[in-house]
Amino acid sequence: MAQEHPFAPFVRILGKGPNLSRSLTLGEVRRAAAMILEGEVEPVQLGAFLCLMRVKTETPDEVAGFALAIRDAITLPDTAPAVDLDWPSYAGKSRQLPLFLLSALLLAENGVSVLMHGASGHTAGRLYSGEALSHLGIAPAQTVDEAARQIATRRFAFLPMEALHPRLPEILGLKALLGLRSPLHTVIRNVNPFQAKASLLSVFHPNYRPVHCAAAALMGQTDLACFKGEGGEVERRPEKPCLVEGLSAGAPFTEEWPALLAGAPARDAPLDPEHLAALWDGREQDDYARTTVVAIALRLLGRAAGMDEALAMAGAFWDNRAAAFP
Repeated sequence: MAQEHPFAPFVRILGKGPNLSRSLTLGEVRRAAAMILEGEVEPVQLGAFLCLMRVKTETPDEVAGFALAIRDAITLPDTAPAVDLDWPSYAGKSRQLPLFLLSALLLAENGVSVLMHGASGHTAGRLYSGEALSHLGIAPAQTVDEAARQIATRRFAFLPMEALHPRLPEILGLKALLGLRSPLHTVIRNVNPFQAKASLLSVFHPNYRPVHCAAAALMGQTDLACFKGEGGEVERRPEKPCLVEGLSAGAPFTEEWPALLAGAPARDAPLDPEHLAALWDGREQDDYARTTVVAIALRLLGRAAGMDEALAMAGAFWDNRAAAFP
C-alpha cells in the first residue's frame, strides 16, 4: 500500500464531509502553507486544498496561519527601516484610475513611511499599481532589500508579490484554472511583510472586514483599518459614507466616515495613468482625488485626534503638495 503523503491530512481535515470536516487551526495551516511555499505539495493536493478552504470561507485562524507562513519565508535585511503603514494592493482598478496611489505618495511626502505590495495581471482589463507607478517614474522594488532602501530614502516602496515569494503569483494565478478565487486573495492582505505599525486594508465583500481584523489580532498586530474600497483597492468612495472597522492599540473599533461629495465620479476610459501625474502637478483638477483615503490613514496612525482634524489635515497636505513625487 502506498504511504500517505505528508500533506494529505490537511486536505482530509477540510474535506471529510459535512459532519467530520472542520477548519484548520492556525498552527495547522501555517505548516500546510509552509509546505506549499516549499514546493512539497502535489498540484492536485494544492487545488483541492485551496478549493476546500474557499468553499467553506477562510476563518481568521486560517488567514493568520497562512499569512504568518508567508512572512516566515521572508528575510528582512538587518538594516530594514521601521515602516508606519502597510498597504496591500492586489485588486487592480477597472472603473477609475488608482487615485489611492496619490494618497500613498502624499502620506510619504508628509513623513509617513509606506510599504505597498501587490500583484499584477491576474485579472484582464485592470490597471495595477506597479504599472501605474512606473508611468509616474517610480520603479517597483525588485527585492525586499531594495524596498528597504527605497523606504529609507523616500519613505515609499512598492514591492511586487513575486518579490515576497516566487510561488505566490503561481498560487494566485490558479483562479483561471480552478474557476474559484483563491484564499490567497484574502490572506495576502494580512501578511504585512515589514511588520509595519499599522495596516490599511480594503475588501470587495464587507463580511470579510471582521475576518481581516481578527486575523491581524491573532498575528499580534495592534492597529488596522479595513473598509470596502473602490474596486477592492484601498480607496474610499467619497460620495458614500464609509464604514471602517479595525484595531486601535489592540482594541476593536468601528466608525463611519461621512460622505464628502455629491454624485459618483465619471468612469475613466481609458485608464491612462498619465492623468495621475497631471492631477498631482495641478494640470488637472479632481475633488475625488483630493478625498480618497489620506484622512483615514492619519486617524489610524494617531496623527489626528478625530475625523474633522484628519480631513482638514489631509486637505492641507493635498493643497501644499510638492511639484515632484517623493
